[in-house]
This record gives sequence, C-alpha cells and structure tokens, in this order.
Amino acid sequence: MSEPRIVPAEKRGKAPVDALIGSNGALSILVVVLGFGFGTLIVLAVGRNPSGMYLALVQTLTGYNATSHVWNPRYVGEWLTASMPLILTGMSMGFAARSGLFNIGAEGQYIIGLTAAQFVALYFPPIAGLHWSLALLAAALAAAFWGGFVGWLRARYAVSEVVATIMLNYIAFFLSRYLTRLIPDANTYRTPAFPETAIIPRSFLDPLTNHSRLSLAIFVVLLCVFLYWLILERTKLGFELRATGLNRNAALYAGIRVERSFTASMAIAGAFAGLAGGIVALGSFSYGRVLGGYDNYGFNGIAVALVGNSRAVGTLVSGLLFGMLASAQPLMQSRQIPKEITWIISGLVVVFVSLRAGFRMLVEWRAKRAAERGQSYAEARDD
Repeated sequence: MSEPRIVPAEKRGKAPVDALIGSNGALSILVVVLGFGFGTLIVLAVGRNPSGMYLALVQTLTGYNATSHVWNPRYVGEWLTASMPLILTGMSMGFAARSGLFNIGAEGQYIIGLTAAQFVALYFPPIAGLHWSLALLAAALAAAFWGGFVGWLRARYAVSEVVATIMLNYIAFFLSRYLTRLIPDANTYRTPAFPETAIIPRSFLDPLTNHSRLSLAIFVVLLCVFLYWLILERTKLGFELRATGLNRNAALYAGIRVERSFTASMAIAGAFAGLAGGIVALGSFSYGRVLGGYDNYGFNGIAVALVGNSRAVGTLVSGLLFGMLASAQPLMQSRQIPKEITWIISGLVVVFVSLRAGFRMLVEWRAKRAAERGQSYAEARDD
C-alpha cells in the first residue's frame, strides 16, 4: 500500500475555495449585479420599462435628471442622509460578527441611543456646539451599556446573544415609548421642539446639497468607519476580538480573556448602533419622537454587514448601496416603477450572499475531506 501523498499547505484549506468562488469582495459585487439583474426581470414582468428604474438610481447618485436635464444636488444629500444610519448599524452587526457574535439587537441599541439623545437634547443646557455633541455622546454610551450587558451575559452565564438581543429589542422599544411620553407636553406622537443648539448643524452643507437634510453627522460616520478599521485591524484589542471570533478555544489557550472580548465587542457594537439613533434623532427631526414602531435600521444593518463582509470599507459601500435603493423609491414611483422593487432587490442580494456562504462551507468541507485522505483537491473532485 502506497503512503498518502503529502499535499502542500497552499494547496489545501482555503486555496481551492478561493480558486472556485473568488474573493469576498468580488463575490459581493457579483451578488449585487445578480440582484439588479433579477430586479430588471421583475420590472419587465410587470410591464414597465427598466430604464425608469436605472434613471431613478442615477438621479439619486448624481442629482442629474436625464429626462429634464436638470441637476439638483439635493438628491445626493438625501441619499447620504439615508445611508448614514445603515452604515453605522451595519458596523454594529459586523463588529460583533468579527468577534464570533451575532448581534441581532442593533435595532434595540439604536432605539436606546435615539432615546438618550432626545432626553439630552431637551434637558441639557443649550450651548452651541456642545449640546448636540453631548447628545451624540450620550447616545453612544447608553447603547454601549445596552449592548455590553448582552456581552456580559454571554461571557458570564453563556446566555445566547441572539435570544438576549431579541428580547432586549422589545424592552428598548416599549421603554422608549414609556419614558418619552413622560416628558411634559408630549403626546402620543412627538415631544416639544428641540432647542436649535441640539440639532446637528447642516448650514455648512446647505449650499452644496441645495438644503437637503445632510448634516455634519456625515463626518461622524466617516470617523466611525476609520475607528472600526483601526480597532479591528491595528490594535491589540482588535486582534483579541478577531482571534476570539475565529476560534474561541484557541484564543483561551493563547491567554486571551474571552469573557472580556465578548463584553467589549458588544459594547462597541452597541455604541455604533446608538450613534445611528442619535444621528437620526438630531439630524432628521427637530423634535423628539414617541416611536410607534421599529425604524428597522438595525435589522437592515444585518444585510449591510453581510454584503460588506463585515469589513470597514465594505460596510461603508454596502450602506451606500442600500441607502441608494431606499432614497430612489420616490423617483421610481414618479416613473411608474413600483417602489417595492427596491426591497425585492435588497432581499435578493441578501439571499445570494447567503447562498455564497453556504457554497463556501460546502467547498471547504470537501477540501478538508480531501486533505484528510492525503489527496489534492482536484483528485478528490475527480473521485
């Protein structure tokens, strides 16, 4: 009996995976293209011209109306405004995922951040520049505590973060409604107006975007993207979080405090989602809201993180994509294209991403079986 042939490391493991299904970035682009392709077929199936959909998307991205040949940068500002909370909630989901956790509670953390920002806006001294900054800080800290509590439960008592965050979503929603309605002169819909100092400034960007809702919060979002990359890729904490996410037992053996990693990961993830709530509260509204339902930014952030592969730049681009689809809905309706097409495209993109993950698992399993038998992957495939 001949001895099994030793297969070099570069020919085992993920090498056949990458050869067969490519890089994550390329696949993300592919699934987006497939989503738009199927969306185009659906538009044709309902008897509409797909060019209306693409003209609406182009106008959202550039502000240029190819039909009337009019350029209005307001559309660009509204697109970026819609994308900001999606990017932040996507990073909330992605940061936890890189640590091996599934943060389905970004919606609850978003609500806690929104509520904290509203209370600071209404009750803190109206000091220009400081007021809205403190409100955003309060949003991040409150949501960090809300998320960190889940991480602590996971570390200390092995409570599933999925179950805990789902339950805390409901608690956050009803707690927000209860506390906000206690504010004097609040009704079932809104609170009194915020002081001008509590609203995130946008006068600097008004001339550039024709008085859209785009505010200085865009720079806060870009700073968060940079911090996301910096923490995960260039710090000791980030290395510990990524190691824990890749293999918890190996991380424990290496001396990494996994319990601390879980708590820190969920706290930072919560802070990102809380900032999203604060930015929506103080950037898009001039009064506090008594929530009547979920805004769904946290849930949509799951799709953003999946398409962006939980990477900083990928999540940024993915958030811009989903923000574009949401912002294009009114323009699509004006061209007789059903607005629901955008949600169908978004759903299809997520489905294709899930299929990609399943296919990768299948290929990795076959590669592992081949390596165990001492064969090359090509030989195992031929078998």
